[in-house]
Amino acid sequence: MSAPAEGSGGARGRALGALALAYGVALAAALAVGWALRGRHPLLVAAAADLAATLVVFGFSLGHDNSSVYDPYWSFAPIPIAIYWASREGGGLRSALVLAAICAWGARLTANQLGRWRGLEDEDFRYAALRARAGRWYWPVSLAGVHLMPSIWVFLGLLPAFPALLGAGRPFGPLDGAATALTFGAIGVETVADLQLRRFVRARRDPAAVLDEGLWARCRHPNYLGEILFWWGLWLSGLAAAPDWALPSAIGPVAITVLFVLVSVPWMDRRMAARHPQWRARVGALPALLPLPGRRG
Repeated sequence: MSAPAEGSGGARGRALGALALAYGVALAAALAVGWALRGRHPLLVAAAADLAATLVVFGFSLGHDNSSVYDPYWSFAPIPIAIYWASREGGGLRSALVLAAICAWGARLTANQLGRWRGLEDEDFRYAALRARAGRWYWPVSLAGVHLMPSIWVFLGLLPAFPALLGAGRPFGPLDGAATALTFGAIGVETVADLQLRRFVRARRDPAAVLDEGLWARCRHPNYLGEILFWWGLWLSGLAAAPDWALPSAIGPVAITVLFVLVSVPWMDRRMAARHPQWRARVGALPALLPLPGRRG
């Protein structure tokens, strides 16, 4: 029995190595683009580097015939972008707190994604469904919808944090405290939700059972709720730093909220209802995101 386990572990190790290579090359491409555009506006530099890195990761997705190679990009890319912006003018307390929040969020989410990933043969169920529908057009569709659009969403989500990371604008104040509490609180919600789900999946004896305790007793998707709140926390940091920047940059958290409400939640609800008969009752009894007051898990 030990040989298969070792073989499985070796295959996973090779897969993680392939992923590390893909993201190493993507980071190198981003740095090269950033160097070529040095002296230009930091938003333009970051956007061009982000695009270059996304295209590199797409190349590796295509080479491995697996769009899930891109999955960690959502949480990985914001970290070097935030570090670049924060390094521009020395920052300050606001910049340090926003950068710490982005790094903590990105490291946690990336680790959580990689912990669930079983290797290069494991592709997200949504991509598999898309592949079945798109047929020979799958890879152009994947480039546009699985790689480029999420990169755009994430970049837009980071826009509110730009003045905060630069250390620009108003002095640090109570609104910054609220933004810090919201961003780190959102990370806490995601962390607790993922831990509760992981423990439940490991301990359950009935594969059809669904988690109805803890945060999962108050809404159907507390992990998605935490994700949405995190991006609004970054927006609040931008509002504290530069109120004039807050309105146009609100497109970022709005777009991410719409993505989860109109795409991620319905898709996951359909998948859960197909695999877990009890889920249909939860859809009628619990809100998708906003927790029910007064109910104990």
